Amino acid sequence: MNHHNEQHAVPVYQAHVSAHMTVGELVSVMDGAGAYNGGALAKAVDIYEKMITSPDMTKFLGLAGAMVPAGMGGLVSDLINAGHVDVLVSTGANLTHDIIEAIGCHHYHGTEKCNDNQLREEEINRIYDIYLPNDAFCCFEEKMQEIFEALPSNGPYSIQELLAHIGSHLDSGILATAYKQKIPVFSPAIQDSMIGLQFWLFSQGRKVIIDAFSDMTTILDLAYGASTAGALFIGGGVPKNFIMQSMLMTEHGFTHAIQLTGDRPDLGGLSGATLDEARSWGKVDEGAETITVYGDATITFPILIAATLERANTLKTEKRKEHEENNDVAKKRRMDA
Repeated sequence: MNHHNEQHAVPVYQAHVSAHMTVGELVSVMDGAGAYNGGALAKAVDIYEKMITSPDMTKFLGLAGAMVPAGMGGLVSDLINAGHVDVLVSTGANLTHDIIEAIGCHHYHGTEKCNDNQLREEEINRIYDIYLPNDAFCCFEEKMQEIFEALPSNGPYSIQELLAHIGSHLDSGILATAYKQKIPVFSPAIQDSMIGLQFWLFSQGRKVIIDAFSDMTTILDLAYGASTAGALFIGGGVPKNFIMQSMLMTEHGFTHAIQLTGDRPDLGGLSGATLDEARSWGKVDEGAETITVYGDATITFPILIAATLERANTLKTEKRKEHEENNDVAKKRRMDA
């Protein structure tokens, strides 16, 4: 007897990989298998392709977790440079580490199997298996005080304006790229970072005014002005909520949303909360295309971006060929006439 309905009619295809397949081809194999978080990642590529190829979509990126120390900052810069990010909301910590890399300091490969008391004696800070020497923070402090001193007035400045000022004094990285591409960067919990500590130190000698609430006007205007809106969340936390609450204030929600997280939904924290849950708040549209991919974002994020860019580039090539073929046909018709 055949009790299959349409939902259950698609079989699981056994995966086969080859030595020379592309990332996009690998994701297609994962899509054929379609199970667990491999299947979710394949669906995320489908959604993200629609996001970056839609000319009318305002694209929000939320960046939480220690992504820059893990080498993922370059991906964020590349996305901004390629025009795939219209609004960035980040933790202050990621931007701190972005500045550290931009001024020529580095994070180093270490190990989680270590004596942390010994690392303390050696003035090395650990982020799981990544090491960052205290010397980097000394250079960071010197650079930040120099950048803050260059502020043209005592304000008031929004946090977004302060971050743009910092980006204007850097040659590479997320903040520098965002400044060059005129992409706003928000960090509503900037005080909760080394950038915040350095600004507090600076403010003891010069009373520059920061108006944190003025950022809300800017991001709400961007949310209101979006004909359609899509969001990619790396982790959750403050960046996810700041983006979500901005859309909550409009008459519409996100039409496309992807979350890459390692947190569980059943503990009640926002970082693990599903995007389906966001529908109950009106932050995500009723018919929105959403997916949450559970896993390590240092794996899922690069695969998502590589596969999506491959598809988008293939689509662009196909459209160009179609355009050229249509031109050839039109040219031939004119010559025959």
